[in-house]
Amino acid sequence: MLMRMMEEVSSSQVDPPFLKTYNKLFDNLNETASGAAGQKLIRDAELFSLEQWELPLIDLEKLNKGESQRAKCKDEIAKASKEWGFFQVINHGIPREILEKMRSEQIKAFRRPFHEKVESNDEDSILAESYKWGTPSATCLDQLSWSEAYHVPLSSISASDESDHHYGGDGLRSTMKNCGKAMSELAHKLAEILAENLGHKSTFFRQTCLPSTCYLRMNRYPPCPISPHVSGLMPHTDSDFITVLHQDQIGGLQLVKDGKWIAVKPNPDALIINIGDLFQAWSNGVYKSVEHRVVTNMLNERFSLAFFLCPSYETVIKSCVDPAVYRRFSFKEYRDQVQDDVKKFGHKVGLPRFLAV
Repeated sequence: MLMRMMEEVSSSQVDPPFLKTYNKLFDNLNETASGAAGQKLIRDAELFSLEQWELPLIDLEKLNKGESQRAKCKDEIAKASKEWGFFQVINHGIPREILEKMRSEQIKAFRRPFHEKVESNDEDSILAESYKWGTPSATCLDQLSWSEAYHVPLSSISASDESDHHYGGDGLRSTMKNCGKAMSELAHKLAEILAENLGHKSTFFRQTCLPSTCYLRMNRYPPCPISPHVSGLMPHTDSDFITVLHQDQIGGLQLVKDGKWIAVKPNPDALIINIGDLFQAWSNGVYKSVEHRVVTNMLNERFSLAFFLCPSYETVIKSCVDPAVYRRFSFKEYRDQVQDDVKKFGHKVGLPRFLAV
């Protein structure tokens, strides 16, 4: 049945050619699969039976309601970062109109024909050379991500006020600029609260995480005819300090909690926040960078927008307390090691590579 579905699915002008490009990876997907392959099909199908959990919900309006409420809100942020590595925030200060406009512009960007997305190299376009899809290094289905994305540095968004020539005017540029600025401010606010919780009133994040080093990533997960046997985004941890995520209501985000995968229940009023590897290292393991993934959907496409709070490549990451769990390392050293591991093993190793001896 699975192979028949693959053969019958019609190609879309806007969708990447996943089936054609990665056809050799689908050899074991057939209805007579047995043994290890059959067991994998069963495990894949179980992805959709996971219990949906609501992430800790934090009302940031309490930061403006007196010392007692402010202290309580900060404690909630720290607790969720320690116990979950993920939480969601409401009354976060980013107007709904900006997020809705961003979603509209994002959809327009992904609706362009695939060949235009791949060949986008106009220097006047903020989307130039930022398009990515699939997993070029994948050698098996477990390493393939059924998704496409625009990975856009904030510096390229604010570098020019000229129109984006690719599809009519500067709507995307101005919207991304407004959204990126608002998400950046939120991420910095949360980072400072988490640093304060550890006894550090540091300007470290303001000094190192700048528009020239942070970026927005627009994601689209096309309908997948072989769902759930391939991931929308393979399991990973984020390599930044903090990620701010705005997602639609299709669902699909899953994370590890107490050693088990759980599905995250979408909340239309909230943004999702998660701790990245750099914050886990900087906090000496107090805050947790948690493995997460996105599962595919056979019928519906899914959209999300992520802001990543990243430092410059030269920034040295070291524990804020002693004795240190992790050795000192630069962000460039970390990124290079991650890329090397992905090439060699097909997946990220991450922080275990940087444990103190």
